Amino acid sequence: MKKITVFVMIVLLALTGKAQGFFDAGLKAGLNNSKISTDVTDYNPQTINNYSFGAFARLNLGRLYIQPEAYYNSKGGEYIDKVNLSTVNSFDLKTVDVPALVGIKLIDQKALNLRIMAGPVVSFLTDKSVKGQLTEDNLKNSLLGWQYGAGVDFLFLTFDARMESYSRNFYEGLDSKNGTFVLSLGIKLF
Repeated sequence: MKKITVFVMIVLLALTGKAQGFFDAGLKAGLNNSKISTDVTDYNPQTINNYSFGAFARLNLGRLYIQPEAYYNSKGGEYIDKVNLSTVNSFDLKTVDVPALVGIKLIDQKALNLRIMAGPVVSFLTDKSVKGQLTEDNLKNSLLGWQYGAGVDFLFLTFDARMESYSRNFYEGLDSKNGTFVLSLGIKLF
């Protein structure tokens, strides 16, 4: 029994070592800066700093790669009245974001990679809070958007800087757009 266990362990280690060049997976966490803009000119949109955390997988196909992710994200924004300089509306949104990115490695070395990526992202609202004149009832439950950016891998660490924008309004009845700048640091576990 001991010999079979040792044999299975050696086979698994060999397969894992061979697959490491083709497949990476890990955890990531980051900070984001989001801003909600509208066509209403009486208010100044303000940015909000928040967080995100989740997991990623990467299929390496030479210089090309495919990177699906799933992470919990907190984002939102505020509107400041231009005359009274007070907060009129604020949005605090919690989402599960699922991007499917395609990228190219501009520098492809064992210890260092420089990458660019882009792809669609679907955001599912899990919790929402609206303060001010607007109500939570008009917030959409899911959004389709785009992410694009660049990243660096150093050994087992990965760092990404991305922009995220949505193609439709997130609030029914208001011409609204949410733009988010995301910085994330990840660790490759596989």
